[in-house]
Amino acid sequence: MVKLTILDGGMGRELERIGAPFSQPLWSAQALIESPHYVKQAHQAFIDSGAEIITVNSYACVPFHLGEELYAKQGVQLARKAAQLAYEVAKDAEPKVLVAGSIPPVFGSYRPELFEAEKGKRISAELLQAQDEYVDLWLVETVASIAEAKALNEVLSLTDKPSYICFTLQDEEEATAKLRSGEEVADAVECLLDAGSKGLFFNCSIPEVIEQAIRDVNRVCKLRGISLEIGVFANSFTPIKSGHQANESIQTVRHFSPEEYLQFAKRWHELGASIIGGCCGIEPRHIEVLARWKAGLDSE
Repeated sequence: MVKLTILDGGMGRELERIGAPFSQPLWSAQALIESPHYVKQAHQAFIDSGAEIITVNSYACVPFHLGEELYAKQGVQLARKAAQLAYEVAKDAEPKVLVAGSIPPVFGSYRPELFEAEKGKRISAELLQAQDEYVDLWLVETVASIAEAKALNEVLSLTDKPSYICFTLQDEEEATAKLRSGEEVADAVECLLDAGSKGLFFNCSIPEVIEQAIRDVNRVCKLRGISLEIGVFANSFTPIKSGHQANESIQTVRHFSPEEYLQFAKRWHELGASIIGGCCGIEPRHIEVLARWKAGLDSE
């Protein structure tokens, strides 16, 4: 079984939970602008719970959340500030904690039909360059289509650090896992392998759909005689249907217990996932249980 690394949980919902300023459309950027000490507090809570990788709080540093005017004035600076905050917290951690830079969906989560390749590449490159000095690896989060993956892989050529496309899946259990675009995960894996990718993640999808996605990855890799590193950070949202308007409301959380989430994580690890954390609604208490389980694996 592969060695396991523990990723952090969902920064946005954790900021809301600890009392940071938090509302639509600014989402997690509001704390970054108004009360950055909350951002450091949230990072520290995940580290204290056992996270070995924390993720930069730059998910909302895009025009979709900030608006075009505020992004033009402060978007890049806010992304740099978010990376600095994560770096400042991680550098004093023992044992060593890595920082993952975050490239978020420029045009909103779960909306592959809104993707514009050239604008998306330009803004994503700006966010990468703003954070790259302070991070150890890259997560391109909540990628909803193969077209997005291809465009963002071009952006990742700007860094020599380990980088991962993180696909978001349709929240429907089927025999074949699909991206939010309706394209099959198997086809997305073929695309990444053709591009020379070394790994991929699944994020911001309900836990129930992840197992089939990993199985589809394994099937393609076996046929091609190639292995891929697999990571997972699922959410605890109620299922999200196509056409969801991300800024219209704050999505309902199901409040999985840490033990419930752990049962999903164990299955993902059995199937080959080597990095596991959580997305929206997965709190430090969930990460603590994952870390405790991981410690037991290491002692075996």
